Amino acid sequence: MQKMRLLVSGRVQGVGFRYSTYLLAREMGDIYGRVWNNDDGTVEILAQSNDKAKLAKFIQEVRKGPSQFAKVTYVNATMANFEDYDDFQMTN
Repeated sequence: MQKMRLLVSGRVQGVGFRYSTYLLAREMGDIYGRVWNNDDGTVEILAQSNDKAKLAKFIQEVRKGPSQFAKVTYVNATMANFEDYDDFQMTN
């Protein structure tokens, strides 16, 4: 199981970014974790998958900005260790 933490900067709050990320993970399948807004204007994502290529594709799509109104300027992607998820959640 590969696990990643993504910290996304840019115009990513108030533009449907979390919901679009949630839909992307659900559409791709085998992507589990959660997405939420941080107080500093960034969005944080914990993502895990058994399929490294699928997780890499998910990260690539996040970098593009899954919401048409979002403008991603930077994604800090790091390996992470967190509890296992069995779905993908959108939280505040």
